[in-house]
Amino acid sequence: MSGHSKWKTIQHKKGAADAKRGKIFSKLSKELMLCAKSGGGNPDHNPSLRTLISKARSSNMPMENVDRAIKKGTGELKDDTVLEEVMYEGFAGGGVALVVSVLTDNKNRAAAEVRHVFTKCGSNLAAQNAVSRNFKRKGQIMVDASAIDEDKLMAIALDAGAEDMSTEDGVHEIITDPAAYGAVVDALEKAGVKTASSEITLIPDAYVTVTDKATASSVMKFIEMLDDIEDVQNVYTNLDVPESILKELET
Repeated sequence: MSGHSKWKTIQHKKGAADAKRGKIFSKLSKELMLCAKSGGGNPDHNPSLRTLISKARSSNMPMENVDRAIKKGTGELKDDTVLEEVMYEGFAGGGVALVVSVLTDNKNRAAAEVRHVFTKCGSNLAAQNAVSRNFKRKGQIMVDASAIDEDKLMAIALDAGAEDMSTEDGVHEIITDPAAYGAVVDALEKAGVKTASSEITLIPDAYVTVTDKATASSVMKFIEMLDDIEDVQNVYTNLDVPESILKELET
C-alpha cells in the first residue's frame, strides 16, 4: 500500500482527540476506574492498568487524578457512579464503518447524543452487530522500527504468545489475542522494548481507503464530533487515508 499508512491515520485521529486535554483526562479516568474494578488496582498484576497509567502519564494527566480513579475503581474511595459500556454502530461517507464505544452512567443521554451526531452528519445508526461483526477485539502494540530489529522483536512477541507481527512505514505492529496481551506487554517490558502505542482495541477485518479529500475530511470531522461526546471512549473505524491526503488535511 504505497503512500498509505493505517498507523498515520490512527495517529491523525488520536492527535485530534488528544488536543482536547480536559476530555482526555475524563475519558482516561473512566477507563482507569473500569480497568481497576475488573483487574485490580495493582499495575504489577494488571498489565492493562499499567498500560493505561503509561498513557495517562504521556498525556500529562496529574498522578493524583490517576490514583483517585484507580481507588474509585477498587472501592477504596466511595463512588456511587455506575458505568455501563455500550456500543453503537454505523457508517460514514465512502462506506467507512464506525463502532462507537461508550462508558456512561446514563444510557439514554449517551444514546441521544450519539444519535444526534450521526443525524447531523447525514448518517443513521446501524443494527447491533451489523458493523462490529467485521471487527475483531485484539491487543495491538506499535513499536518504532528503528528501535529494534524486526526478527528480534518477532521472536520476543511470538514466544510470549502474540498472534502476528508486521512492519509498515517504519512501525512494527504486534497483534495478540486479548488473553495474551498482558504476557506480550510484560515480555516487551522485560526486553526493554519501548512501545509507541499499546492497547486492546477493535481491529477491522479489512480497511476502506478514502482517496477523495472532501470525503476524508468529512469522515474525520464525523469521528472528531463523536470523540467530543463526553461519554464516548473511542471510535473504532476501518478508515485508511493516503498519506498525501492526510498532509493536506493537516495544513
